[in-house]
Amino acid sequence: MDILALVERIGESPTAALFGLITGLIFGVSAQRSQFCLRAATVEFAHGKGIDGKLGPKVAVWLLTLSTAIVWVQGAQMLGLFRASDARIMAVPGSWSGAIIGGLMFGAGMVLSRGCSGRLLVLASTGNLRSVVSGLIFAVTAQMSLHGILAPYRDKLASLSITPGGENINLLNALHLPSGTGLVLGLAFAALALYLAARHQIGPKTWIFASGVGFSVAVGWVLTWSLAQIAFDPVPVTSATFSGPSANTLMFFLDRGAVLEFDVGLVPGVVLGAFLAAMISGEFRWQSFESVPVMRKSMIGAVLMGFGAMLAGGCAIGNGVTGGSVFAATAWLALLSMWIGAIATTLVFDRQVNPALAC
Repeated sequence: MDILALVERIGESPTAALFGLITGLIFGVSAQRSQFCLRAATVEFAHGKGIDGKLGPKVAVWLLTLSTAIVWVQGAQMLGLFRASDARIMAVPGSWSGAIIGGLMFGAGMVLSRGCSGRLLVLASTGNLRSVVSGLIFAVTAQMSLHGILAPYRDKLASLSITPGGENINLLNALHLPSGTGLVLGLAFAALALYLAARHQIGPKTWIFASGVGFSVAVGWVLTWSLAQIAFDPVPVTSATFSGPSANTLMFFLDRGAVLEFDVGLVPGVVLGAFLAAMISGEFRWQSFESVPVMRKSMIGAVLMGFGAMLAGGCAIGNGVTGGSVFAATAWLALLSMWIGAIATTLVFDRQVNPALAC
């Protein structure tokens, strides 16, 4: 792809939006077909439903996505197609307190909403009205946390503890690990994921599409980095994430002065990709809330996710896969906090439903 010729023909902002659309299409198709979902993986882990105890098929799919993202991103960096130090998540200070508090909130919220922000977007594209409502509440809360009434509270919590030096920390560099360690770790995760996939008899289509979700992350990194090298105006080097992009896409359709950017292309790309995948596979069907309590829970969860994602610096995809693929320290801390928050919420909720589990 001749990016320079494309920019000269349609402009920098439309090119960024087009790259977001491409990334979103790959993500949407792959996520819908693989049923990739961090919430499902954490619930399965909490219940210990797998053949290997807590490492069940949902965990295997999640690991396939994470490992593929790491392998492709680290491989692209070794080939000179991308530089992690230029990534937006690495170029700004990270918040330790935000990663912990926001991660815990997001983890609890995605259990209550029955899906993380990325999964809600995919489900909404397949006719799930519950996800449409929860996704809109998530986007509004994220915007309120970014620029609205909740922003001062987010800033206060995030400023409790931040990374030194005015930028985030690369875990590989901080541990003084040799070049290529990231790729080796990605391959190790991939080996574990493939072992679990074989143990749980996960079909090749599922693990191929699960790998496609991780591949979309690498595509986003490489495309935005390549554009940033030739653009006249600064271009954020970013990839798949759904906290900021959801808020920015919402404002794009509400504010006539908003401009095209990667985020604005990403969300519609996911919607289109997931919708087409669902239609082709015959899985598109209208669904709604089962009851008022379920709706109430989902709405509360969406609020927790919206504020938690902006506080943590990203959602389950933005931190757990995209940020994790470049080994941003706060992204991995946020991911760990999301797992803890989700598992704790799952166990507490189970006890409320079935008191015998409290014993």
